[in-house]
Amino acid sequence: MYVQKLEPVAGSLGLSALVAALPLVIVLILLGGVRMKAHLAGLTGLLAAVLVARLAYGMPLGQTLSSAAQGAVFGLFPILWIVVNALWVYRMTVRTRHFDILRRSFGRLSDDPRIQALVVAFCFGALLEALAGFGAPVAICSVMLVALGFDPVRAAVVALVANTAPVAFGAMGTPVVTLAQVTGLPLDSVASVVGRQTPLLALVVPLVLVWLVDRRRGLRETWVPALVCGVAFAVAQFAASNYVSAQLADIAASLAGAGALVAVPHARVAATEEVRASVLTGARSEELDEADPRHEVVRAYAPYALIVVIFSVAQIPAVKDWLAGATQTYDWPFLDVVAPDGEPVGGNVFTWPVVSTGGTLVLLAGLCTAAVLGVHARVALEEWLATVRELRFAILTVTSVLALAYVMNLSGQAATIGHFVAAAGAGLAFLSPVLGWFGVAVSGSDTSANALFGALQVTAAHESGLSPELLAAANSSGGVLGKMISPQNLTIACAAVGLAGREGDLLRKVLPWSAGLLLVMCLIVVGQSSPVLDWMLP
Repeated sequence: MYVQKLEPVAGSLGLSALVAALPLVIVLILLGGVRMKAHLAGLTGLLAAVLVARLAYGMPLGQTLSSAAQGAVFGLFPILWIVVNALWVYRMTVRTRHFDILRRSFGRLSDDPRIQALVVAFCFGALLEALAGFGAPVAICSVMLVALGFDPVRAAVVALVANTAPVAFGAMGTPVVTLAQVTGLPLDSVASVVGRQTPLLALVVPLVLVWLVDRRRGLRETWVPALVCGVAFAVAQFAASNYVSAQLADIAASLAGAGALVAVPHARVAATEEVRASVLTGARSEELDEADPRHEVVRAYAPYALIVVIFSVAQIPAVKDWLAGATQTYDWPFLDVVAPDGEPVGGNVFTWPVVSTGGTLVLLAGLCTAAVLGVHARVALEEWLATVRELRFAILTVTSVLALAYVMNLSGQAATIGHFVAAAGAGLAFLSPVLGWFGVAVSGSDTSANALFGALQVTAAHESGLSPELLAAANSSGGVLGKMISPQNLTIACAAVGLAGREGDLLRKVLPWSAGLLLVMCLIVVGQSSPVLDWMLP
């Protein structure tokens, strides 16, 4: 049995916290300063965490390695199991050219470039975030905006800023699933609080986007459809995350936002030539003028409809109970850890939701998608294997970061840092989103930031008397605003629109928006931690 210690270094909480933070500091320096590849930085940080656990905390080597193995396994299933299958569905639509049909369908919704930016970058970007995440929305949406005639810099900036509100529920809810696992909090509780924070961003971001596209004139002339789109997105994201399924939150929100835009008369008014000439300064793709048969357009939308239907059916109580019946629970080998108070920690037991996990449901939707799109079984298998190859470095990154998080959590390193950070007292509510923002800005992933800092936030919350669910959610909600300034996303955006080497230019344009929206999120969390807005929490 290993008993966690809070002050293993010279009996000092401050010195112990300093040593415990070394793995995180190393990862952040390697990513942000040295610009090391994320998977190498993750592996280096994991090695540092193992050394700190063994040498400073006295955790037996066998238990240390076992905790790392459990984190890596959780990274593979269910986290990467969701990501691989979701990206596989997207790849099949590209293979069959139905993605191009979908893109043209969005382009025809309006000839106003400000509305097009909302449809493509905000609504469709959220749909891509829901299915793929990991930079795909920025890459694809920026290219689509350039094809519509946007200047490459403006297209990249719009795509980066739009990729905020949906991030916490991206890749079929992967960030919040990870957050729930590393903190030990119920997924429904964490998702419901995040679903009462990020929708408030959705009210603002569409207005920011039309400002970015056409400044004051854009805001003056299209604020109504932008606001309606934001409200519809926010309401759907809130409702799905709180009452349906965290995995469906972004799909429901993106479809609701797009539907609201189509329904608003302002969005269907043709843009003046003056507006189009001043906004669309790039070259427009002639491919957008191709006509698509109606039945092919329906097939292009089918994969997303199938996912919604399958996940909705899985939430029916009788079906949900039946699926949960296949869940396997194991005593994790070579691991026997208790907290300082003598209570066993959650890592001693491993739960394997074989069928009910989001990845298996997405796999089922993918098989149905292959049938609807007419993808041969051999081709579908080829695309699945190609998806794994494409994500090989992301797989190594996620597994190493989750292994690092588990070692820190089970050895007691996260608890030490959390107790130390709790000294911030009431100021912790303000700083909590900043920590998530910093984690995502450096790592490029809300999932990684939640894995690294989730347990720390919960420990600090317990020590300071704040709500653990609130601070855990704040880590994820603040993190989404660091996405637009992460080197990973900036590089993806530049590569997609042919601006290689100009990441600094994009950073200067998006940093003020990232910092400004972060301040808004910090104030929201402070309000929710006090009587001012605590009525918003479940």
